[in-house]
Order: sequence, then C-alpha cells, then structure tokens
Amino acid sequence: MNITNRKNLLILSFTLLVVMLGYSMAMPLLPFYIERFGVGGTELGWLMSTYSLMQLICAPIWGIVSDRYGRKPILAIGVLGYTITLFLFGLAQSFIMLFIARSLSGILSSATMPTAMAYIGENTGQKEKSKGMGQLGAMVGLGVILGPLMGGYLSTDSLSLPFFVGSGLAFIALLLVIFLLPESKPASSSTSNLSPSNEPISALQPDSTNLDSKRPRIFDIYLRIILGPAGILLLLIFIMSFGMTNFQGMIGLYAVDKFAFDTKQVGAIWMVMGIVLIVGQGVLVGPLTKKFGDQMLIKTGLFGGAIGFALVALAVDYNTVLLALGFFILALALIGPALNSYISNFAGKHQGAVMGLNSAFTSLGRVIGPLWGGYIYDLNIDYPFFSGAVTLLLGLLISLFGLRKQVTGGLMREQE
Repeated sequence: MNITNRKNLLILSFTLLVVMLGYSMAMPLLPFYIERFGVGGTELGWLMSTYSLMQLICAPIWGIVSDRYGRKPILAIGVLGYTITLFLFGLAQSFIMLFIARSLSGILSSATMPTAMAYIGENTGQKEKSKGMGQLGAMVGLGVILGPLMGGYLSTDSLSLPFFVGSGLAFIALLLVIFLLPESKPASSSTSNLSPSNEPISALQPDSTNLDSKRPRIFDIYLRIILGPAGILLLLIFIMSFGMTNFQGMIGLYAVDKFAFDTKQVGAIWMVMGIVLIVGQGVLVGPLTKKFGDQMLIKTGLFGGAIGFALVALAVDYNTVLLALGFFILALALIGPALNSYISNFAGKHQGAVMGLNSAFTSLGRVIGPLWGGYIYDLNIDYPFFSGAVTLLLGLLISLFGLRKQVTGGLMREQE
C-alpha cells in the first residue's frame, strides 16, 4: 500500500471512528433522556431501533448514488449530516426532537459506511484489500468501545455535552474529507452501463435488456445483485450480523442474571471483547488473508464463532466467560473484513451499489437479531447462544456448498 493510499485509509478510518463514537456514546445516555422527557420503554425501543432501520432503508440508495456521482461528495454529505444531527441531538428539548434527530442521523450517516468500503474496494490491490477492510472494521470496534466511555465521562455535568463534542469531531472529519481525500470515482454517466461483459467478475446477472441504451432502475440493479454471485455473500453478511447482535444485546444481561457480575466485571467483559476485535481486525486479518485467502477465513470464522457461542453458554465462572468471549470475538473478527473484501471483488464498477446492500443486510441483522435474542432469552437465558451457534453453523454450510457454486457460476457466465 503506497503512501497516498495509507493517507486516504487513515482519513476514512477516522471518519468511521467518529461515526461509531456518535452512535455508541448515545447508548448509555438514552435512558436518561427518556426519563427526562417522561416517556417509557416503548419509546426507548423505537429510539434505539430507528437508527439501524434508517440505515437498512437508505444505505443501498446512498451506495448506488455514489456509483453515479462519485464517492467523495456522498461521503461528505453523510459526514455533514452527521455533524448537524449530533448537534440537534444535543439541543433536543423533547422526545419528538430527539426522535427526529436520531432518524435523520440514521438516514445521513448511512452514506458513510458503503462509500468508505467502496473507496477501499476500488483503490486497493487484492492482496491489501482485506487489510484495509480490517482497519475500517477495527475503527468501528474502537468506536463501539470508546463511545460509551466518552459519553459517560462527558455527561457528568451535562447530557448534551457528549453530542456537541461528537459534532465537533464530525466537523473535523468533514474538513479532512473535503480538503485531503481525493475523489476515487469521478461522476460519469458511464456508471449506468452495467453490462457484466465489461467487468472481470460481476455481481450482476446478465439479462436480455440492452443496458447500453438505457439506465436500469435502482430496483432492477438491486435484484440482479442479490440474484447474482454476490447474493450468497450478502446472505452470509446477514447471518453474521444477526448472530453478533443477538449476542451483543443479551451478553450484559446474561452475565448479571447467571453469574451476578458487578458493573466492573461487566465493563471488563466489554473491554476484552473490544480489544480482541481491534487486534483481530486491525492486526491479524491482513497477514492471515495473504496466507489463507478470504474464503478460508470466512469458513474458519463461522466454525469458530459457532463453537464460541456454545462455549459462552457452557461457561461456569468469570474466567471461563472471559476466555469463551475472547475466542468467540476473535473468530467473528476474521469474518467481517474477509466478507467485505470478497464481496467487493464481485462489484466491478458498482462498488457503491454492492456495499450499500452490504450495509443494508448488516442493518437488517441488527434490527432482527436483538428482537429474536430477547424473545428466546425470556424462555431460557442460554437459548440465544445456542441459537447463535446454530445460525453460524447454517452459515458455514452455506459457505461450504453455496459459495463455491455461486463463484463458479459467476466466472462461467463471464466466459460465455
């Protein structure tokens, strides 16, 4: 990776770090806002799910718009929107204003992840792609760790202060994007030419429509991506996100209910998970991908994650919980960057569209996972972890049989 690419990766990494800081630092503060505005658990549930729901709806749209108009302007729009919505969040004096700010934040911030991944996908060599995706994933993990700590520390005297600080950091990221990040994909009408024959490996299924003569509708593009070779990878992305958020939503409550851990022990659990995630994605993924390849990391991560889920359910004390969680998070840390790198190989000129769907399937898992986990947790506190193990084993079977078939099919279509 040359010096220019490193600089661009640092800018993108800082941008995603700031976005995740703003997202995660709100989590420990939302209950206090709910209490201040005199509403209840139902409103809190809607407030927490709105962000992911808006990302689910909007990320694919932002991705395909970035294919047509360039990565840099869409990324700048997302960061600018995030700067404004965090500021509005700090100014909120009612639940309605809070809800509107959170919704707008999900809508606009959803432009950042797909465009950042598309930028890496089309500007990084194959050998360095997983490393770049891993660094982005590590920054997301770091943001998840630091966000609640930052929110708790800054909110001692004012609930609003963390959001004003987050807005300031987002503005710095905006300046970096505008003045230092070069455009990777100039706006061009040629992006409407989606003929797979012009791409080495395409995520799109060929059809009888003359795509050179007219621009396909957005729905048609999405449908062809999902039905093409990238579709099986999107399914695996959903499975991983579903399993991970199923786990994240329940692990704190599980530790308290089953082991009666105190706040320091629960905090240590999250710290260990965050450190392992950062080391796994930021340090190990690049070398492991070079040695074993994306497919092997995906399969190994799914198998290890399934075992890790079972180990968490079978843990008997504080030390075994930490060991089980460390193993589990390390396994899942391998999957995300490998999937993001691998799916970008099928995007060709349409990195934004594919990465937008990538973000949408991730968000879909984040919406459904906690709901399912909470429901079966009430039946038995071990069920979410055994359910997660079964889910990842299903993903492993799909990767063993469906992934190879889809990849071969995609290559054969290109050769015909």
